[in-house]
Amino acid sequence: MGIELLIWIVVGAVAGLLASLVMRTSPPYGLVGDMLIGIAGGLLGGFLFNLMGMGAEVTGINLVSILVAFIGSVIILALVRVMRRV
Repeated sequence: MGIELLIWIVVGAVAGLLASLVMRTSPPYGLVGDMLIGIAGGLLGGFLFNLMGMGAEVTGINLVSILVAFIGSVIILALVRVMRRV
C-alpha cells in the first residue's frame, strides 16, 4: 500500500503542477494544492478514459499516467474557474 500512495503523490504533484502552469491558476494553489488537484485529476482522468473505452489509468510513474492525471487536472481547474465566475 505504501508504494502505491507514493506513486499517486508523485504523479499528482507533476500533473497538478503542469495543469496549474497551463491553466495559469490565480491565486496559485501551492505544492500541496497542486498535488491534491493532480491526485483528483488522476482519479477523474482514469474514470473518463475508462468510460470512453481507452483503458488508460494511473498505473505508475510513466508518461501515460502523468498524461491521464494532467488531463483530469485541467478539467478540474477549468470547472473551478467556471464555478468562480458564477
